[in-house]
Amino acid sequence: MKRSKSKPKAIIVLGSPGSGKGTQAELLANKFGFFQWETSSIIGRIIDEAKKGEFVEIEGGKYFFEKQREIRRKGLLWDGRFVFYFTKKKLEELAKEGKGVVISGSPRNTVEAERLIPLLKKLYEKKNIVMLALTVSPEAAIWRNAHRRECELTTHSILYTKETEKLTKCPLDGSRLMRRKDDDPKVVKTRLKRYQEETFPVLEFFRKKGIRVRKINGEQSVAGVFKDILKAIR
Repeated sequence: MKRSKSKPKAIIVLGSPGSGKGTQAELLANKFGFFQWETSSIIGRIIDEAKKGEFVEIEGGKYFFEKQREIRRKGLLWDGRFVFYFTKKKLEELAKEGKGVVISGSPRNTVEAERLIPLLKKLYEKKNIVMLALTVSPEAAIWRNAHRRECELTTHSILYTKETEKLTKCPLDGSRLMRRKDDDPKVVKTRLKRYQEETFPVLEFFRKKGIRVRKINGEQSVAGVFKDILKAIR
């Protein structure tokens, strides 16, 4: 893949819970030296570290972090304005540094997409933006979520494989591996329903705005998915 001479590339990796979007985004970021913006992990860490009563004011409204934690616990989506507030700040910072970005987990609905697309076009130019949609069946998504764990230190996910099933510590930094609270099967089903209703329509929305959208079979091996992704973004 050739990088743009004038602008770095912006890659969006979208997919249902358990599709492996975080893993593929990490591989892309490492391969091309891009920053990985994983919405749920980064914003999740912000709200987890917030003090009691702490909030952020966005467009005249107050967003209390305690309430945002409860929204996540129930498997619901954060307000698009709340997500975009943090995303915009980071993307502007990265573009100023001349660095590309891989976004996973956002935009989650057309409200977020309406805000994100103009920003990406401004910072990276339309020709340098591509969306990758990882597709997996609901059954595969539920199974993957039920078995995955995440690193306590950086909250990145560890895929369940024969090599990792007996691990108790993160192979990257040695911190404890733990289950995500929102990976409970009932919560996952809620998240899948939300994805179909609110996030899936984002793909067509991006197409209508002239952004390249490529569908990838997410039920392959990690290496197989990544191979298809590299072909798709050439």
